[in-house]
Amino acid sequence: MRQLLILSLAFFLLHPGAGAQRYEALGELKNHSVRVYHSKGADQKASTITQRVDKAMAYYQQLLQFKPSVTLLVLTEADWSKYTTFPVYGMPHYTGDSTLVVAAEDNSFWKSFLPPMAQLPADLRQAVQATYRHPGGNLSMEAFFDLLALHELGHAFHFQGGLNMQRKWMGELFVNILLHTYVAEKEPEALPALTLFPRMVVGGGTKEFTYTSLADIEARYEEIGQRHPKNYGWYQSRWHSAAADIYEAAGREIGRTLWNALDAQKQRLTDETLAAFLESSGAKAVADMMRHWDRNTVR
Repeated sequence: MRQLLILSLAFFLLHPGAGAQRYEALGELKNHSVRVYHSKGADQKASTITQRVDKAMAYYQQLLQFKPSVTLLVLTEADWSKYTTFPVYGMPHYTGDSTLVVAAEDNSFWKSFLPPMAQLPADLRQAVQATYRHPGGNLSMEAFFDLLALHELGHAFHFQGGLNMQRKWMGELFVNILLHTYVAEKEPEALPALTLFPRMVVGGGTKEFTYTSLADIEARYEEIGQRHPKNYGWYQSRWHSAAADIYEAAGREIGRTLWNALDAQKQRLTDETLAAFLESSGAKAVADMMRHWDRNTVR
């Protein structure tokens, strides 16, 4: 599926640095937790996103006792290619490790994630229509992708904090834990938008996928993303769902607990010792996810 290809690429892309990119042609919002530049006519969208980023930044900073430096670009489709080489309009992503790029307009990419309504069971169709209805009346995944901006914001913390994340998948799980915790604690009304899409993907099972284990994704991270994009999208959905379960089991401090553990452990651990280390460090819910990943996979 094209949309899952793009989603997968966004999460592992080796982002090219923007260098000394200049933003004179963009508007600027001042006095925020991040530097903010936006396309002409995108003032309102930029303000809305920036207010959410401000709240998430404050929450993450208080939780982790660290603040990264981030520049936020809120761009129309016309400006997108001027400030990022990422090929598809609408996917939140970084250029380098500190410039976060998001879309200012509803777009066909967001809409492409919606399944045909006629093919869904009535209860799921009603949930999708209630959750992903755009203010203009049409259906769009804008609400989900706006939240992914906060997923990307979380990456700036471990990028710039210098943590040894131990595994590629741990970096994704960690920022999903931050995202889910923030939404559950500060914007619980947004939980359906965050959780419904991953639940639909995970619930579809794995019969069509070649890879399903954590060992697979660790060993073949880029290969799966590039050659098996739908398979990679399933992994990302599993990590979103796992973050929700970990939050429910361990509470709002689990992000800080995991941060402290990963910050303290500089050497790479084997799977067995990593799970034991996480459990002894207070992150038992994460250790349990590792140990029971295969058993909990919906076939």
